[in-house]
Amino acid sequence: MSKPDQLLVDVATLVESGQSNQMSLTVVTGGAVITGRLAPEAVWRRRVSEVLTDSARLAEFSAVFTATARQDGPPTHLHFHVARILQGTVGIPETGGMYRVSIADVSAWTVGDFSYYDH
Repeated sequence: MSKPDQLLVDVATLVESGQSNQMSLTVVTGGAVITGRLAPEAVWRRRVSEVLTDSARLAEFSAVFTATARQDGPPTHLHFHVARILQGTVGIPETGGMYRVSIADVSAWTVGDFSYYDH
């Protein structure tokens, strides 16, 4: 979207202000469908940092995510956790991932997450 959808910005603002991680959302961005729950950026950063800290090969990158986010104005990104990229009938990764999506790049969205079936 050349101009971010104000309703989606409002949803992201509410997630950020309430520090809630219960809002389920599905977005289409760059041809991918991502479905999962939104988290406030600070919560998302903390969780990514924890995962990196626990990694023998990637621990040095954890500090990047502990830095305080600079936020002037409304949110510019959605922060998904326990999220999946839908590909056919499969959700990738199976356990859910952490995704950061620019609101400006979202071409379609809906409230709720989609189920997938692994046959």
